[in-house]
Parts: sequence; structure tokens; C-alpha cells
Amino acid sequence: MPITDSIADMLTVVRNGVRAKKEKIDVRNSKFSQKILDILKSEGYIKNFKVIEDKKQGMIRVYLKYKAGDKSSFITQIKRISKPGLRVYVEKGEAPKVLNGLGTAVMSTSKGVMTSKEAKKNKIGGEVICYIW
Repeated sequence: MPITDSIADMLTVVRNGVRAKKEKIDVRNSKFSQKILDILKSEGYIKNFKVIEDKKQGMIRVYLKYKAGDKSSFITQIKRISKPGLRVYVEKGEAPKVLNGLGTAVMSTSKGVMTSKEAKKNKIGGEVICYIW
């Protein structure tokens, strides 16, 4: 069965992996997924990820990050904002704040995939992909 929203599928796999306290998870490979995971890594939500090549599309192995003491995850929630049936766009200067700056909004802009803080700094708008906190 074909997947209509691969980003929502990836975010759901990450969310379920965090809830099940998995050390690593596998998601389908795409350049857009890699860019989102790169942001998650740079913001400190995941340890790392690597692309696993096979003869087909390939997979991305994501290594989840947990706090040392109580084994709670750095990811509390991931919420998909823009969906295939309802795209959500913001203009320059209107980049969303997640939990008053404690979370991260991932945006797709004309300059590439970036956080809302970077989009605000660069004074560009775009499509709001997801919120992470």
C-alpha cells in the first residue's frame, strides 16, 4: 500500500519509538526526511542517524536520545502541522514559536528546510512542517 504522507509516517515511527523506549528505529529514506532528521540532531532531540543502503529506496536508522537518570526522552511530543490536505504557510516575520521558544518548529522555505528561529533570522516564510518539544 503506497504511503501518501511519508513525513507523517516518519514522525509517527519516531513518536512510537520514543514511547516504547527503543534505542534505535528505522524509517524510509528520503532527502526531505534526512533534512528533518538533521535538524532534530542539531537541536539535540536525537543522537544520530545513518542511511542504510539496499537495492531499493533504503532506510534511515535513527538513534534516539534519552536522559541519563530517568531514561526519559528529549522528545516529549511531535506534531505534524502541514498535511497533504491542508498546507499551512506563514509569511516572513510570522514564524511560529513552540512553547514560548522551548520547542522547535521545522519549516520548509525557499532556502531549504530550517527551524522557525532560522527562518525568522533570515526574514523568510514558508510551510510549517511540524512542531517538536
